[in-house]
Amino acid sequence: MVAYRTKMVERITLPAREQRERTLAEAGYNVFNVPAAEVYVDLLTDSGTGAMSDEQWAALVRADEAYAGSECFDRLESAVADVMGFEHVIPAHQGRGAENVLYGTLLSAGDVVPNNTHFDTTRAHVANQDADPVDCPVDEAYDFESDAAFGGNLSLDRARTVVDEVGPEQVPVVVQTITNNSAAGQPVSVENTRRVRAFADEIDATFVIDACRFAENAYFVKQREDEFADASIAEIAREQLSYADAVVMSGKKDGLVNAGGFVATDDPDLFERCKQRAILYEGFPTYGGMAGRDVAAMAVGLREAVEEAYVADRVEQVREFGSLLGEAGVPVATGGHAVYLDAGAVLPHLSSDVFPGQALVCELYREGGVRGVELGSFAFPETDRPELVRLAVPRRTYHREHFDHVVETVETVLETRSEVDGLRLASEPSIPELRHFTADLEPVQT
Repeated sequence: MVAYRTKMVERITLPAREQRERTLAEAGYNVFNVPAAEVYVDLLTDSGTGAMSDEQWAALVRADEAYAGSECFDRLESAVADVMGFEHVIPAHQGRGAENVLYGTLLSAGDVVPNNTHFDTTRAHVANQDADPVDCPVDEAYDFESDAAFGGNLSLDRARTVVDEVGPEQVPVVVQTITNNSAAGQPVSVENTRRVRAFADEIDATFVIDACRFAENAYFVKQREDEFADASIAEIAREQLSYADAVVMSGKKDGLVNAGGFVATDDPDLFERCKQRAILYEGFPTYGGMAGRDVAAMAVGLREAVEEAYVADRVEQVREFGSLLGEAGVPVATGGHAVYLDAGAVLPHLSSDVFPGQALVCELYREGGVRGVELGSFAFPETDRPELVRLAVPRRTYHREHFDHVVETVETVLETRSEVDGLRLASEPSIPELRHFTADLEPVQT
C-alpha cells in the first residue's frame, strides 16, 4: 500500500546521446563531475536527495534561527531521545562532520578499528587519525547467491583475530554499520549487535553504531528475526541502538532531510569531549553547522522514519526495483536503500585494474542518462572487495516508470557489454580513500 501522494513535481529531461557522450568525456569519466541537470534518473546516492514531507516543510517555516539554545535543538534532542534512546546529542552539518567529531575524539595514531564494513568516509576518517580501518564482514556478505538473512553482520571471529594480532589496547573502538552499505546494503541482526556489545566489553572498547539507516535495518529485523516479528519498527530500532555507547548519524538518510547529522551518546564524558571538538569544526553545540530550519526538519524526519507505513513503502520499493533488474538477467543484491549490480559478472572480460564497476557506471549514463556509483576497486583501492555498482534510491522521489527506464538502460548495456572498454586513472587526489569523488579517468582498450 502506497504511504504518500505527490504535492510537488520537478520537470526532468533526458539529454541526447551525443550530449551524454560529451558530458561523460568532459567529466573525466567520473559521474561525480556530471552536472545534475544532465542526469535523467539520479541513483548516485540516497544521501540528502529525497523528498521531505509536508510536516517537515512546515517545521522549516516555523523554525527559529537562534545561534545558541534554539527551540529547534530542543525538538531534535527530544526526537533523538524518543526514537533512538540517547540523552546527549551533538549536531553536525552532515554525517561526515559527525564522523570527524566522534572519531577525532576517540582515535589516536596506531589504533585499529574493526567494522562489519567501513564505507568510504568512515574509512577516510579513521585513516585521517593515522588509525587502521579493518573490515570484518561475515562470509555471506559478498555472496550474491546466498540466502543469508543477515549478510551485513559483523564477524566476531574476524574481529577477534584482529585483536589477537594487535592486542586489545590497540582496539579502542568497534563499529557496526546498519545497514551494511558497502556489503550490498544487507541488514544486521539485533542478536549480532548484542554479541558485538559483549565483544566490545571484553576488550574494553567503545561500541559505536553507524546508524544512518537504522529504521530500514529495523524493518528487515522485523521480517527476518523471529524474536521481533510482533515488535514495531520503533521498538526494534530502540532495542538495537540501546547496545551502543554512541551512534554516529547522517540525517540525510533515515533522518529524511537534505542536510544534517549528529553524534548521540549516554556517556557524559564522551559527550563533553565531542562537544568541544564540535565547536572547533562544526559550530555551537545546539546548531552544529546546520541552519535551525534543518535541525527542525530532522527532528520531524527521525519520527517519520520509524512509522510502519513509511518504512515498509520505502524498503519494498527498493525490493521491487531489484526484482525488475533480476528478471532482466542482471546479477543483483538488494538492500534497504539500494540495488547493487555485480559488475564483475556483467563485464567478465575486464580485470579489476581497469575498473569494471566504473566502466559499467559510465555505460549506464551513456546509454540512458542513469547515474549510479562504483563501490569496487576504484572506490576502495587495496581492499578485497567485489566489483559492485550501487543504484541508490532517493526516498519518496522516483516511481515505477523511472525504474522501468533504468531496467531498459541496463538491458541495452547487456546487449553490447563485450564491447565495453575499461578505464585507467588520469589523475587522482592525495587521499586514496576518497579518490572516487574527484579522480579523472580515461578509456583504455582491452
